Amino acid sequence: MADTGLTIDEAISDRVREAEHPRSHCVRFDVSDPLKLDANVNLVPFQIAYQTYGTLNAERSNAVLICHALTGDQHVANRHPVTGKSGWWETMVGPGRPIDTGRYFVICANVVGACMGTTGPASINPATDRPWGLEFPVVTIRDIVRAQAKLLDYLGIDSLFAVAGGSMGGMQVLQWAASYPERVFAALPIACATRHSAQNIAFHEVGRQAVMADPEWRQGRYLIEGTTPRRGLAVARMGAHITYLSDAALHRKFGRKFQDRDNPTFSFDADFEVESYLRHQGISFVERFDANSYLYLTRAMDYFDLAADYGGVLANAFKGTPARFCVVSFTSDWLFPTSDSRAIVHALNAGGARVSFAEIVTDKGHDAFLLEEPELIAIVRGFLDSAAKARGLGPLRS
Repeated sequence: MADTGLTIDEAISDRVREAEHPRSHCVRFDVSDPLKLDANVNLVPFQIAYQTYGTLNAERSNAVLICHALTGDQHVANRHPVTGKSGWWETMVGPGRPIDTGRYFVICANVVGACMGTTGPASINPATDRPWGLEFPVVTIRDIVRAQAKLLDYLGIDSLFAVAGGSMGGMQVLQWAASYPERVFAALPIACATRHSAQNIAFHEVGRQAVMADPEWRQGRYLIEGTTPRRGLAVARMGAHITYLSDAALHRKFGRKFQDRDNPTFSFDADFEVESYLRHQGISFVERFDANSYLYLTRAMDYFDLAADYGGVLANAFKGTPARFCVVSFTSDWLFPTSDSRAIVHALNAGGARVSFAEIVTDKGHDAFLLEEPELIAIVRGFLDSAAKARGLGPLRS
């Protein structure tokens, strides 16, 4: 686990507190302003935890919304309050970075259904005064975006200069462009798709079953009963993490090297470095993420199918949109392959949108969007600089 000075149990307790009382900005919406969910349920009251960076200009025209991926959160460019680690996208967001906090007002909100301060299954259900657990309604990507729109209304931001994100964050970008085209000037969906493939749904189901098979899951009531399905959640994370990498990247980093030994132990210990790495990924994940949130957010990704909401014609989702788009994929991403991004580009072209597309050659796999990838950094910087000029944004603040 991260070097935070806490045991895993202490870190889990810290994370549970974070679900209700986050160490970030937080706005609560009361009974007069419910969140209407696709499940035909009104979520009320509910709260959204978020972080901001930079300064909103007088015209309120320089706001950039960052949408986080499945296991991300609002701490995109600051030290994480639970793990003590750096922000998850500091390669892209910050002073002098492509999403420059000296020029843009950056907002990143924890999504509905997550566990870092936005209402989710680890939050307190006001009807029972206990954690929601599986009584929490199932949410969709569209619900997540609706909640973000409410946050922007609260902040007094009518129009976003840009909305950007990768993976599940990229799905949110596409949903923003479809649901609120008049509020998006530039859109940057990275390593994503307009719907989840059968293979991706299958991977998610394996992870969910790993969580639910853990006897400490207690039918989703583990917070009430004082347990944690840490083994199941760790296994789910291990399996998912493999999909975020590529065979070439794993081979380059680990190969078949043994972990702290020269010969096999002829046991089921972590003989290989790659085994030890995956176990570490699983253990460290448990300290910062809620198991039920993992179930809910993977299901939200599974349900995402933008074309289905527009008569089965994807181009209709973007018809007449005024936003300009930059779609990015990676050659070694087999979770969301380039063919998914090309489908987005074709639909945008058919809808009459202004779109550019880049396929980046890399062996880093799906997670390349989170890493120091020079070509991605250059593309994002160039796209946003061009969009800023078209938007009439002033120069960088000195």
